[in-house]
Amino acid sequence: MSSSAERPAPRALPALLLGGIAIGFSPIFVRLSELGPIATGFYRLFLALPLLWLWMQREARRTPRGSKGEWLPMAVPGILFAGDILFWHWSITYTTVANATLFANLAPVVVTFGAWFWLRERITLRFLAGMALAMGGAALLVNASAALGARYVLGDLLGLITACFFGAYVLAVALLRERSAASAIMFHASAVSCVLLLAATLLAGESLRPGSANGWIVLFALAWISQAMGQGLIAHALGHLPASFSALAILIEPLTAALLGWVWLGEALGVLQAIGGAIVVAGIIVARRASGARVP
Repeated sequence: MSSSAERPAPRALPALLLGGIAIGFSPIFVRLSELGPIATGFYRLFLALPLLWLWMQREARRTPRGSKGEWLPMAVPGILFAGDILFWHWSITYTTVANATLFANLAPVVVTFGAWFWLRERITLRFLAGMALAMGGAALLVNASAALGARYVLGDLLGLITACFFGAYVLAVALLRERSAASAIMFHASAVSCVLLLAATLLAGESLRPGSANGWIVLFALAWISQAMGQGLIAHALGHLPASFSALAILIEPLTAALLGWVWLGEALGVLQAIGGAIVVAGIIVARRASGARVP
């Protein structure tokens, strides 16, 4: 693409990759949390709201976009993100963490189809090759193939539903970015997710009170790093990069989580996982060269 209008903003790709790395911290924080998985998800949204509100106020003063009546459509990604977290945690209870991660990482397939059908993005064979390469690397990275079987069917199905929710979330944010600022989308969507996850936490009977100061530190880190910074940067990038490529680049998340698990939690990385991580990066590079800019 040669016209300047079709070139992505120079900081969009670094923002996308940094956002993927930031949300790669989330499995570590969830593992370290003293609360249940749904309550942890609630605090991930609730504690991020002040930062997202400040970002929204700053961006509104600098570059006002959209109207005051557009908050209702912004609730849609909030509902989808809450569903993503709920089904993700539910799937882990019925299958292995590796399986749940593998099937949740099928979200780029959902986004690519939706981007072609609804956003009219041009999907090339070279991009599809890069996507297949990256997703194959992700499968090696989580090493899920050894755990497939009839006993995991329900959990694996829930993992597929997770992928559908997250894929729909990415598409919803991409559509809203055509007319709304990333900060406004993130604040309103996170507020809706927060309310839904609070209700789910109360229904599940999970505690909302961490037992120590370290428990609060973990929750604040999850909210500020993985939600406010990670998802915020991804929402910003979705205004400049194709949704199909953006969803694929987020596969850097399991690579980040694996590296952090090795460094932080002492979880050893095998040869297959190392090869899988390299393949993920190669697939993202191939797909990027086949993608242009986000053209509303």
